[in-house]
Amino acid sequence: MVEYDFQRIPIVDIVNQIILYAAQHNASDIHLDPREDCLVVRMRMDGELQDHAVVPKEYERNLVTRVKLISNMNITETRLPQDGAIKGRIEGKDLDMRVSALPTNEGEKVVIRILDFTKSLSGMDSLGFSPKNYKLVEKMMAVPNGIILVTGATGSGKSTTTYSMLQALNKQETNIITVEDPIEMNIEGINQVQVNSEIGLTFAAVLRSILRQDPNIILIGEIRDSETAQIAVRASITGHLVLSTIHTNDSLSTIERLLDMDVERYLLSSALTGIISQKLVRTLCPHCRKKRPVTPYEEHFFLKILNKRINEVYEPVGCEHCHRGFRGRMAVHEVLYITDHLRDVLSDPSIDKEELRKIVYDGSTTTLLQDALEKVVEGYTTFNEVVRVVEVDADLEKSIVNEVAEDEEKLQAKYEQDELARQKALFDSLEVIDAFELEIIDAFTTEIEIIDMYDLVISPING
Repeated sequence: MVEYDFQRIPIVDIVNQIILYAAQHNASDIHLDPREDCLVVRMRMDGELQDHAVVPKEYERNLVTRVKLISNMNITETRLPQDGAIKGRIEGKDLDMRVSALPTNEGEKVVIRILDFTKSLSGMDSLGFSPKNYKLVEKMMAVPNGIILVTGATGSGKSTTTYSMLQALNKQETNIITVEDPIEMNIEGINQVQVNSEIGLTFAAVLRSILRQDPNIILIGEIRDSETAQIAVRASITGHLVLSTIHTNDSLSTIERLLDMDVERYLLSSALTGIISQKLVRTLCPHCRKKRPVTPYEEHFFLKILNKRINEVYEPVGCEHCHRGFRGRMAVHEVLYITDHLRDVLSDPSIDKEELRKIVYDGSTTTLLQDALEKVVEGYTTFNEVVRVVEVDADLEKSIVNEVAEDEEKLQAKYEQDELARQKALFDSLEVIDAFELEIIDAFTTEIEIIDMYDLVISPING
């Protein structure tokens, strides 16, 4: 916890210090949480919220007002939610932030999201794609028309991936237009449109106008409703490459979501080029990570999912360079390229979900779980982190647990057999020893008898 001197340091400087601390420590969000007796400042680092500071109640109003002021919000309005943005330079560091204020029973809760587009500017190579997935993404981007969807939960790096793809596609001969809410990053050479629903400038309304602007590539910030989905799909089959994001977990659920949004099967099958699903996992600190043997459960897990026998994995330790053994996050991916066979399947209404699952995951597509486990093997993250982030099928988990139990039973049975064999061998050796001892005793007795007879013969002679 950091202590700020509110009596001596102006609120302006304290707000700057909080924001700068968050930026320097790679925090993705700053939370100002009102409580009954204070305001708690928390920061999300590597996906986890951590307490940062406590603000006395008498300074809460001033601090929140300062944040709202630099976010261009209405500081007199405390009863309604508000959104704002902060763009500026604090102590030589350029910062771009989105701010949200929400009225609660204890006061206004403010969340500041710090946008970091260094990975987007670094190119596709920095996004953590495996060589196989990277080739599939390049293949998708080379298609002149169709729709490419980047999917995942909020905060899973979808914007970073889509902006990286836009940077790669941004050439002099192409006309790229984006529709976003909000515009998160200004890109030179690209026409970006900010949605404003209050005046009727919705995704659907902008998209209709964009189609008359002779675009080659269209980015739709997010597919949120049926109308946007249908216009996006229709745009992609009329000679445009469309990039967009949607809140789904994997390729199969993305296809199902689009069908639920009343996108016709024949349109979806001809329009869809590919789906990139992703999640973020914490990465191990390279300075302090250490190897350990795998547990029986982990051994079976790797064997079942990757068809590999893994003996060792890395685990977190903790040092001055990291937070409890982790430092930063990386994406794990599932990349589905729509083949001609899959197009035929998508257009067939008689195909049910289970059949579609078998065809989608026929072995050629690397699932999120497989990609994440490969990153465990390579030492980027931990097995526990993967299980925490990536959903594991309940039936799969049950089968692995049963296999481990069967192995333990076999080991126990083998141990008992070995123990019986050992005891038998010991018993047999004891019998041999007993027989040997009897022979010795018999020989010794015979010798004594011979000696006694000798004494009897000698004694009369001596007498």
